Amino acid sequence: KLPATLTLPEGGGPFPALVLVHGSGPHDRDETLGANAPFKDLAEGLAKRGVATLRYVKRTKQYPGRPVATVKDETIDDAVSALTLVRQQARIDAKRVFVLGHSLGGYIAPRIAQQYPAVAGVIVMAGNVRSIEELGREQLQYLGAPPEALQQILRALPPSYLDDLKAYDPVGLARKIALPFLILQGERDYQVTMKDFELWKAGLKDRKDVTFKSYPKLNHLFLEGEGKSLPPEYSKPGHIPDYVLDDIAALLLAR
Repeated sequence: KLPATLTLPEGGGPFPALVLVHGSGPHDRDETLGANAPFKDLAEGLAKRGVATLRYVKRTKQYPGRPVATVKDETIDDAVSALTLVRQQARIDAKRVFVLGHSLGGYIAPRIAQQYPAVAGVIVMAGNVRSIEELGREQLQYLGAPPEALQQILRALPPSYLDDLKAYDPVGLARKIALPFLILQGERDYQVTMKDFELWKAGLKDRKDVTFKSYPKLNHLFLEGEGKSLPPEYSKPGHIPDYVLDDIAALLLAR
């Protein structure tokens, strides 16, 4: 059991809906990081645009003493349960329930869609294509941290978790899924970079049902800033801009 919040627009509906899937690590339902709560921004902003959302406490946050062996245990199973639950709600249009994954959630969003064929489409916000190991090396180099710190980070994960992702190709899987995709990326993001965004584009460029958007001022949390993005930026309060909310709502309201 996981605490959750279903945020509905005003009116009787039925409304399109999004299930919000967190990035890596334990997260509350708002995906709170520093002074910011990106999932709360999404829920409140999209409700004003006629889109419902379900956000929930991540399993590793709610049950910190309960180990997870794979990304399926940690994230995918609960996202599938959340999609099932949303589609059963009276004011929700069951044919227009999408999944939105941020960071790790975006990386595994194609696996969620594969496991839950009734989903209407996929939104990827700063979802990596490359492996966790490669991203970790790049982030440490960017921040000027010693490369051996990567092994300390990876040791915190059970070997089965990394094995589960070893052969995973998110773009290759997305190519096999006949659903609309919206791939969003902040150009100032140093955690998941424009390299990953370009890999999404290269792999899915022939698909007419895939839309790509990158935003020059945005960081990994989709908050505006200037210059080089660094961790202290996350401690400054901000909000996801209207233009991002408009792009997300447009996909759900168009179908």
